Amino acid sequence: MAWIGDNRFWIVVIFSIIFATALAGWLFGRFARRLEARAARTVSAWDDALMKALNPPGAVLIWLFGLTIAAGRAGRATGAEIFSLAEPVREIGFILVITWFALRFSRSAEHNLRDPRYMSKPLDATTVRALGKLVRASIVITSAMVVMQFLGYSISGVLAFGGIGGLAVGFAAKDLLANFFGGLMVYLDRPFKVGDWVRSPDKEIEGTVEDIGWRLTRIRTFDKRPLYIPNAVFNQISVENPSRMLNRRIYETIGIRYEDAPLMAGIVADVKAMLQEHPEIDANQTLIVNFNSFAPSSLDFFIYTFTKTTEWVRYHEIKQDVLLQILKIVEQHGASCAFPTSTLHIAELPPELRGVEMVASANAG
Repeated sequence: MAWIGDNRFWIVVIFSIIFATALAGWLFGRFARRLEARAARTVSAWDDALMKALNPPGAVLIWLFGLTIAAGRAGRATGAEIFSLAEPVREIGFILVITWFALRFSRSAEHNLRDPRYMSKPLDATTVRALGKLVRASIVITSAMVVMQFLGYSISGVLAFGGIGGLAVGFAAKDLLANFFGGLMVYLDRPFKVGDWVRSPDKEIEGTVEDIGWRLTRIRTFDKRPLYIPNAVFNQISVENPSRMLNRRIYETIGIRYEDAPLMAGIVADVKAMLQEHPEIDANQTLIVNFNSFAPSSLDFFIYTFTKTTEWVRYHEIKQDVLLQILKIVEQHGASCAFPTSTLHIAELPPELRGVEMVASANAG
């Protein structure tokens, strides 16, 4: 009967531990939700990231400690060998939960640092993503080494093996390493970032950058197809970044008829004045309007100027307005734009051949 009493006692203790664990987990959840709601009322990137990362890892940690303590108590009461695993499970579980929390915190912080709601000047998305990936890789590697050390594996031996095997891995995965370092150079040099419009004169590459990974960069072409480019390619080609242009250029040649030659000076002067006064033309940049050449069918003058906007659609609206005003100026001067024409000059026949021409015409009739 005493054994039954003792048996009932440790069972009660175990259920008490489990009940206390459940209660602590529930209280922690409520507390974490209140903290998260309070943090949401602030504009700090870090406290929001911390609160979002805290739950559910915190609740899992409470359950981990509660269940392993209960398992240890059951092991001491029954002597079963399986309960002896409670302590190592608790130690390894603690490391994994902390790793989980750190990964969640790094992801939340990465998101918040790019969000204008939290940062008056959001950090560059490409740089933040690169740092986030490095931080998460460091967390995972450190966690793996700590777990291996706890399990009895020598970290120094693993590091030495990595140094010796690094050569073989390097030869076997040279393309992978080339892409890795290519991505690293993109992150460091920052020739483009996510959201930029890029193109290469060396390759058929043009589109908007959607993602910069450690091996591949994904570009969405203008016909909406995804283009996956190994990062090593960017070490060998030239890349243009039109997204970083300061202005857009208007460079057009307009031709008028040869009979309108006396009007050329006035047309050129009025077109230049119009461009200088146009609200969407950047007068601080190069602005040229000049008679340029004697073309086969026209007298050509050209305009060379820059718009203030760099937006593609708005640029074409401004260019259309400029060209229409040029047409109006040409018409106001009484001139016309030229188009390809040919003039046939017929020499007058000498007097002695005119009679032959008339006879030939009569016979033809």
